[in-house]
Amino acid sequence: MKRLLLAAFLALGFCASLPAQQTSLQMFSSSAQPSTSASSFHFALVPELAPPPSASTPFSTYASSAAALPNAPAPPQRSSSSEILYSWDLAVGYEYVHFDSAPFTSNLNGLHTDLTYNLNDWFGLEGSLVSAFGSDVFRERSKYVLYTVGGRISAGQSSLRFAPRLTPWAHVLVGGAHLNPQLARQSKNGFALQLGGGADWRYTERLSFRAEADYVRTMLYSDSQNNFQIGIGAVLHF
Repeated sequence: MKRLLLAAFLALGFCASLPAQQTSLQMFSSSAQPSTSASSFHFALVPELAPPPSASTPFSTYASSAAALPNAPAPPQRSSSSEILYSWDLAVGYEYVHFDSAPFTSNLNGLHTDLTYNLNDWFGLEGSLVSAFGSDVFRERSKYVLYTVGGRISAGQSSLRFAPRLTPWAHVLVGGAHLNPQLARQSKNGFALQLGGGADWRYTERLSFRAEADYVRTMLYSDSQNNFQIGIGAVLHF
């Protein structure tokens, strides 16, 4: 009977200790494994590596990044033929010269050559040479040579609305003049001042036609002369 009572007490004690052991085991297992929040907290300290851009990146992404970059300079555009400025103008043509002096008067015909270096679209440095021949004076054929240099001012191409191909211009040149015939105790050479202007009509990009007129004051034969000359010709632009 005593053994039976002792076995019953032991069974009751064992049954009572089971819930406490299960609770302690659960607490131990929970403390042994890290919680989800702690795990996420520790992993948040490590920076995540961004994946490389895939080949299927939208075109709009590249367009927006390209728009953020500074714009590349636009390629130079070639202007129309009427607006092209060449550095050199070479003009060659016919020239008529009327020379009037106290000893004699002569009308001469010859060749006019002109070379201009354009510094910009309205101003250039010009050199001019006129060589003309006339009738006999004092049994000697008259000959006239005018060589001058100076500046030329141009109104610019397309300056006239009614004639866009026409380019008016004016020049002031100084230099010298050489004239035959030879007079007694007089020099054939003297100072010359040339004032005038004209207009160029552009035929093609590199070719124009020119008309001009000039007043020429010379100092020959111990005197001064007031002369004029007119000419027409062609101009090569290069």
